[in-house]
Amino acid sequence: MPITVLLVDDEPLARAGLRVVLETQPDIRVVGEAADGAAVIPLVRRLRPDVVAMDVRMPLLDGIEATRAVLRTVAPPPKILVVTTFENDEYVYQALRAGADGFLLKRARPAEIVHAVRLVTEGDSLLFPAAVRALAAEYGSRSARDAMERAALTEREAAVLRLMARGLSNAEIAEQLLIGSETVKSHVSAVLGKLGARDRTQAVIAAYESGFVTPA
Repeated sequence: MPITVLLVDDEPLARAGLRVVLETQPDIRVVGEAADGAAVIPLVRRLRPDVVAMDVRMPLLDGIEATRAVLRTVAPPPKILVVTTFENDEYVYQALRAGADGFLLKRARPAEIVHAVRLVTEGDSLLFPAAVRALAAEYGSRSARDAMERAALTEREAAVLRLMARGLSNAEIAEQLLIGSETVKSHVSAVLGKLGARDRTQAVIAAYESGFVTPA
């Protein structure tokens, strides 16, 4: 089955460009478009896309609120890939905190766009650029540090979280730690559960905000 994608951007040319890039791939199909976040929920419910490529800045309902709305009202939710012009945009960081699964620059090369869609669909590694990591570190707080301490991660779970924060996939983590992929999955699940994180992105944000991991 192909990966199905919904494009959400108030710029028709941006949507057209993404459609052209994605539809050259035999395993990806664009199933719909929207010009604003306000139209996302009914389209997601009707089309059931695997991925929503969501512009972060839109006039009526921006990508942050649209992400929150989708995750709150649609089950199971699609993966949400934030698309923006500026990598150090605080809107991007807030969208990731709201639950978006990855990040894509509008100026990205076609191969990078395709890779991003496939990566968030697989769900076992991150699109979390250095500029966003720095923003996460700036949002550090005592409460984030306390939450990390309460999580009481084991030594192996801590190692897995650090590698997750570097964007490594489960297979790459397994190779680094010389353990099996299923063992990595178990550790990742344990980390998410202890941190109360919905997914890898949320866990990595917690790691940076708490100072458990610092930007390179």
